[in-house]
Amino acid sequence: MKTVYPLFINGKWEESGNLKEIKSPYDGRPVGQVFFARSDQVKEAIAAATAAFETARRMPSYERARILEEISSGLKRRREELARSIALQAGKPIRDSRAEVDRAIMTFDLASEEARRIGGEIIPLDLNAFSQNRWGLVRRFPLGPITAITPFNFPLNLVAHKVAPALASGNTILLRPASQVPITSLLLAEIVAETGLPAGIFNVIPCDYQAAENLIADERIKMITFTGSSSVGWEIKARAPRKRVTLELGGNAALVVEPEADLEFAVLRSVTGAFAYAGQICISIQRLFLHEKIYDRFMADFVARTRALKLGDPLDETTDIGPMINEAAARQTEEWVNEAVEKGARIVCGGKRSGSMFEPTILEKVEPEWRISWLEAFAPVVVVYPYRDFEKALEAVNNSIYGLQAGIFTHDLKKAWLAFEKLEVGGVIINDIPTYRIDHMPYGGVKESGTGREGVRYAIEEMTELKLLALNLK
Repeated sequence: MKTVYPLFINGKWEESGNLKEIKSPYDGRPVGQVFFARSDQVKEAIAAATAAFETARRMPSYERARILEEISSGLKRRREELARSIALQAGKPIRDSRAEVDRAIMTFDLASEEARRIGGEIIPLDLNAFSQNRWGLVRRFPLGPITAITPFNFPLNLVAHKVAPALASGNTILLRPASQVPITSLLLAEIVAETGLPAGIFNVIPCDYQAAENLIADERIKMITFTGSSSVGWEIKARAPRKRVTLELGGNAALVVEPEADLEFAVLRSVTGAFAYAGQICISIQRLFLHEKIYDRFMADFVARTRALKLGDPLDETTDIGPMINEAAARQTEEWVNEAVEKGARIVCGGKRSGSMFEPTILEKVEPEWRISWLEAFAPVVVVYPYRDFEKALEAVNNSIYGLQAGIFTHDLKKAWLAFEKLEVGGVIINDIPTYRIDHMPYGGVKESGTGREGVRYAIEEMTELKLLALNLK
């Protein structure tokens, strides 16, 4: 990997007077230096994306598909370099980082397929006498320049979920990656630059909040797609009332385990769902509801497997859990856990912090309104509750300001269907964890968890506008 990374604006690499060092959250080692854009450079990128939109919208589907295929091929060629960049910047264990690259490859492959089949429909308009011999043709058109703002926890695949559908649908895009992990997006820009994509269609502009204001307020921006915290997301939407805005925000995911479930599989998946990437996933299990009949048996296995997880260097092939994104995040987790303990909670395992590392932690005897249960922890912490009645458990799941995904382990089809009907979430996962996501499925939340949907085909719908052509064939 090189050590200095310029901006990518209008098909060219640009420097600025603002060079920032990116450091590993694990040990503080320097990862690289990145130029952060000035406000005038952000405006330059917006102008480039605006000028390039006519080229993008007229690009034939086979050409858009080809470019997306070549991006996918470039990701495959540079898989290890990209995975290492994720591990170093975000602290994600290297095995998980490789898995993220593989998911991004799939996301671009899916977008290549979808670019070829963005269709429309023919509708009859002869619904009364004065409208005889009339037909309607409905087709999707791209919106224009799109601002994409992405978080630190998936530095490549969450970028892919914004860039790939934007390119597939003929839009231009301005990407502002999270300030902790910009290098991965700039490596993606190197790959995109090799495909022959016309200048200005794709721009990568790491920048501070003040410069990023242009990406929200500028009237030439037609859509904002944001993944991040609920507070920031809703503020963006309030400041851009006339733009299309999709928000993939925070969560407080719950899992319910019924007595007839496959407990061994449920435990294995729960360990992953609660603690993968140090819990820094918006659909990480934070609340675990266990039927009282299987509570002790489940907990014995769950605790044993949690204690067996290895914390350490993200570049170590044997590491299961790396650091949190910074020490401040780990300190907040420590504060919330200690606060719960002072109020009467019991730490079953974990609970200790060392720098930016926080042990996988299981808590019991937590009241639902305490911060560690009510707010999004975004940490390797799970709160466990026993329950007796399934419908009461569903009510407890719904007792949240968030609504992204929920998981139910049951072999009872009626209970599965009841959960699907009753749960106030964007997705209900049966016989798996709420952390499950495959990249073509619709993904998004309700309540404080956001608005709109990702998943390539669904994101394309968000990034396009329906237009009607009404034909009088008399």
